[in-house]
Amino acid sequence: MRFTTKSMLMALAGSTMLAGAASAELTGELKIFLDTSNPAPRATMEKMIADFGAEHPGLEISTTVIDREAYKTQIRNFLTADSPDVATWYAANRMTPYVSAGLFEDVSDLWAEPEIAENLASTKGAMTIDGKQWGVPYTYYQWGIYYRKDIYEELGLNEPANFDEMKSNCQAIIDSGRKCYTIGTKFLWTAGGWFDYLNMRTHGFDFHMELAQGNVKWTDDRVKETFANWRQLIDMGAFVDNHQNYSWQESLPFIVNGEAAAILKGNFAVAPLREAGLDDSKLDFYQFPAINPNVELAEDAPTDTFHIPANASNKEAAREFLRFVVSANVQTEINNGANLGQLPVNAGSAVDDDKFLNEGFTMLSENSPGGVAQFFDRDFPAEMAAEAMQGLQEFMVFPDNLDDILARLEKVQDRVYK
Repeated sequence: MRFTTKSMLMALAGSTMLAGAASAELTGELKIFLDTSNPAPRATMEKMIADFGAEHPGLEISTTVIDREAYKTQIRNFLTADSPDVATWYAANRMTPYVSAGLFEDVSDLWAEPEIAENLASTKGAMTIDGKQWGVPYTYYQWGIYYRKDIYEELGLNEPANFDEMKSNCQAIIDSGRKCYTIGTKFLWTAGGWFDYLNMRTHGFDFHMELAQGNVKWTDDRVKETFANWRQLIDMGAFVDNHQNYSWQESLPFIVNGEAAAILKGNFAVAPLREAGLDDSKLDFYQFPAINPNVELAEDAPTDTFHIPANASNKEAAREFLRFVVSANVQTEINNGANLGQLPVNAGSAVDDDKFLNEGFTMLSENSPGGVAQFFDRDFPAEMAAEAMQGLQEFMVFPDNLDDILARLEKVQDRVYK
C-alpha cells in the first residue's frame, strides 16, 4: 500500500518542534521517501517533516510513504531510477549493498561537525563502511538482560559485573530449582542475540563485524572460543528445556511464573512482561557483563536511519534535513512515548520517564564505548544469517555438533561472500 502527500509547507511557523534557528535559505523541491507506514511512526515522521518545512518555507517538500515490506523490494529500483533526496533504511550491513553499488551519498562531512560527532558518537560505527559515514540514525532501542529482581533478592544475588559472576549467579539460580534464562528459538533470531553478545564480549565489536563481513572464517579458533563460552552456560543447564519449541512470546511465561530468572531481549519485551503482571518492583535490567576485560563493551541496538541517495537532486536541503533529524530537541520529540516510544540517538536529548528507556539510554550513550551492532540478522547478509541462525539453534540443542555446524557455515560463507 502506498500513500503520497505533496504540499508547500509554509503555514507552520508556530510549530513546537523546531530544532533551532533556521539556517541559510533553502529552495527547490525536497523529496522524502519513508517506510514508516504504521500509523504512529507515520504520523511522527510527517509531523517532523512539517516542522522542518516550517523552518524552510522556500522548500517544496513531497513525502511518499511506502509499506515497509514493499519498501524493501522497491528501494534499489527507486534509488537507481527516480531517486528521492532522502530515504529511510537501516544501519550497518543492511546499508552495504547500496553503498557498494554507489547508491548512497557519503555524508562523512556531517559527522565531522561537532554537534553530530560529539552527540552521536555511540552510533557512528553502525553508520560507517570503509571509514566513511553513509547516513544518520533517527531511533534505536537497547538489548540487554531483563531479570526478576525479586528472585535475585531472594537468593542474595547482585547484577553481575563479569562472566564469572554471571555464571556464579546462574548456578545459584539452578540450585534453587529454576532456570537462569528463558528463550524461545522456534524463530531462530533469538539465538542470534546470544551469539552477538557472547562474540562481542569475547572478541569485541570489530571482530564481530569482520565475521559479519565474511573476513573471518566460522572455523576460526576465535569463533570457537565464543562457542566455548556459550557452551559453559548450556552445559550447566542455564536455558529452559525444549526452547526450540517456543516462540519468544511463548517463552515469557517462564520468567513471569518464576521458573526462569531472566531473559536476553530487546526493550520490546517490557510491555508484554508488564502486561503479564511483572511490575517494576519485580522486573529490572542490566547490561550484558564483560567476558574479556580487554574488550570494550558493545551493544545490540537495532537502528533505523535516514540516507541521501547518490542520485538526489537537492543534496543541500537533504543534508540540512539530516542535521534537523538528529538535533537534540527533535530527537527528544520523535522518540517520546506518544510517538516512536524508543531511544533518541542524540546524547543531549531527554528521555521519557520510563525506567527501562532511561537505563537503556544511559547504557547506550555513556557505557557502550565499543560500538553499536544492529543484531545478527541485520549485520550478516540475509542468506548467511538464515543458515547461521539455524546452526546457532542446533548448537544450543546439540552442542556436540559444533564442528559439523561450523564446517557447514564456512561452506555457506564461501558461497555467499563470493
